[in-house]
Amino acid sequence: MSPDFKPPFWQIGGHFQTIYPSVFRKIPVPYQRERLELEDGDFLDLDWVKSGNKKLIIATHGLEGDSTRHYVTGMLAKFIPEGFDGLGWNARSCSGEPNRLPRFYHHGDAGDLKIVLEYAISLGYEEIVLAGFSMGGSLTLRLLGEYAEAVPSQVKAAIVASVPLDLPSSVAELYKKGKRFYMTRFINKLGKKIEQKAQLYPNHPHLKYAGYKEEVKDFEVFDSRYTAPLHGYANAKDFYEQASSKPLLKFINVPALIIQALNDPFMSSECFDLKGAEDNKNLHLLLPKNGGHVGFMVKGQKHSLVEDLAWEFYQKQK
Repeated sequence: MSPDFKPPFWQIGGHFQTIYPSVFRKIPVPYQRERLELEDGDFLDLDWVKSGNKKLIIATHGLEGDSTRHYVTGMLAKFIPEGFDGLGWNARSCSGEPNRLPRFYHHGDAGDLKIVLEYAISLGYEEIVLAGFSMGGSLTLRLLGEYAEAVPSQVKAAIVASVPLDLPSSVAELYKKGKRFYMTRFINKLGKKIEQKAQLYPNHPHLKYAGYKEEVKDFEVFDSRYTAPLHGYANAKDFYEQASSKPLLKFINVPALIIQALNDPFMSSECFDLKGAEDNKNLHLLLPKNGGHVGFMVKGQKHSLVEDLAWEFYQKQK
């Protein structure tokens, strides 16, 4: 399905529709922070908007994002006036403070989102909607697929956008001419965290920062040197293959809306189909021509296409 919508006339092309919202779109929400201590000695910072409601939307950010990203706060701002509490949680190391352990977060680990969900249910929420963007979309889909039989009945719907369903080909997309600057930006941000961790764990075999700027120029090097060994993968190739959410789509038994812009500069063609899960009636794939990567701004409107479609999708599940 390809919903027809018009982005602002001056946002021409996928790059502009990606970059402008990332830099200039601001949707403030009145967060209150809670630190959730984990059994492994680490922590997660949860940013709440609570009004005593029994319904909750949980939004998960993308790679090197956080709970203040426009797509997170925009989604919360859409649901909160409709009787929802809101939760934007921060992956390990993404809340403005380094996490305590050598490990951090990655596309293939939905365990922390599972912990957040279980904690929210323990607070008494009766209806929960999950939203995820880019890497956060991967985590959301992995949660629903990997833990399909354990997903609580309180979870009524999931909405994800700009998800690298096929991680190997999506990573390869950022090596193409005119797209490498996205990868460079991520590498530079991740490098600052590795430098911090190298100072915290100077003797750790997989946290050496020496030579980073000269040698780490792309995801394959970064993920082979850091992500894979820190999180139990053989190398970058093994990580990309195992962390992809696409093979898990067939197991999802919660209504899920997947929105992918055809002009998303991060996406390969393999991210625009449900191969292997076409018969899963819980999945709904939308492929608008425009939107960029987690952009989706609509001409003359406050809310993005994803936020509007998310609310419509949730209402249809009632």
